[in-house]
Amino acid sequence: MLCTRSGQNSSGVFSVLSKLDEENQRLLSIIRRRVDERNSLVARLNDDPALASSDEHLGRRLKHLEDTYRTWYSWQENRKDLIDTANLLEDEDPDIRDLAAEDYQSLLKDYTNTLEDAFPSLLVLPSKTNTLSALLEIKPGVGGSESSLFLQDLLRMYTRYASLRDWPSKIVAKEDRDGGGMKNAILEIVGEGAYDCLRWESGVHRVQRVPATESSGRVHTSTVQVIVLPLTDEGNQQPDLDNLFDEKDVRIEVMRARGAGGQHVNKTESAVRLTHIPTGITVSMQDERTRAFQVLRARLLDRKIQSDTKERRDTRRQLVKSADRSEKIRTYQYVQDRVTDHRIGLTVKGIAPVLDGNGLQQFLDALHTNHHHALIEDALDGIEE
Repeated sequence: MLCTRSGQNSSGVFSVLSKLDEENQRLLSIIRRRVDERNSLVARLNDDPALASSDEHLGRRLKHLEDTYRTWYSWQENRKDLIDTANLLEDEDPDIRDLAAEDYQSLLKDYTNTLEDAFPSLLVLPSKTNTLSALLEIKPGVGGSESSLFLQDLLRMYTRYASLRDWPSKIVAKEDRDGGGMKNAILEIVGEGAYDCLRWESGVHRVQRVPATESSGRVHTSTVQVIVLPLTDEGNQQPDLDNLFDEKDVRIEVMRARGAGGQHVNKTESAVRLTHIPTGITVSMQDERTRAFQVLRARLLDRKIQSDTKERRDTRRQLVKSADRSEKIRTYQYVQDRVTDHRIGLTVKGIAPVLDGNGLQQFLDALHTNHHHALIEDALDGIEE
């Protein structure tokens, strides 16, 4: 049997392809089913063209499946080319064999890249929240005044990060603390994809540092809780995320606003409290009623998304545990000048760049990648987002 200079022959090529297909049998089975589903949907639309405009879910599903369909048939053509090239690897002409060997390496690389990257990524459906903006609620935890000061640091970090992404941001509510720092803050970040990008920031952020008032140099540990809520543009709402509440289910109370130290503000009846009666969710803000309804809507939308996610994941493990907002997710260790994300075990030297907004992206990217891999595993297990 003739061989190329690389030692490859036709039987070896067929053995390689068979092994790759066997190793990816579960993946290929799902891709085939989706190609069949795409063909079935196309047939339905050909029989009834009106479905394209009347069934939005069908249209979105078909759009996603088209990418799978194109990649599948491109991969099939790639496979055919590999088989044709395999036959040339045993040609009597050594020059043809060598050229075929070069083509084989290039074709095999494309073949394996599709199996390892393109097909797995196609298993992940587009996020239903990928167009949403974000509303960040930042609250102090343990640590008293130091917690309030760290809250202020995190607020600045997110504001700076939004600016670096060219996302407009606005502090829609805040309460300053006597002696410095803040009691709480709500930050609005407007930009397509802001929620999906920042959702991993939900949880307890821990800081370990020596307070400016600590004369003995003892390290204090303080915490701040961040809750990232989805924010919709009311002029461009999504059908799956609408109908969150009926205004008749919201009790509206006008209260006397409070200033620093708990004193009543001179102008009374300047604060509003909303209570969504069916869920018990409340919003109290020293601001106009519109802002309070915006926060209420964000909390209800978040509740809906979390509920939908729980229903899909009751029988599975969740690799990124960001849904548990009482869990410590990240530690900012000043003495060692490092930041550690405990969900993925990522530690980065240099706190200043992170709190300045620039260094936050590497954590967000790593968390997104981890989540993406988890979704691929879920799809292979028959669980989809």
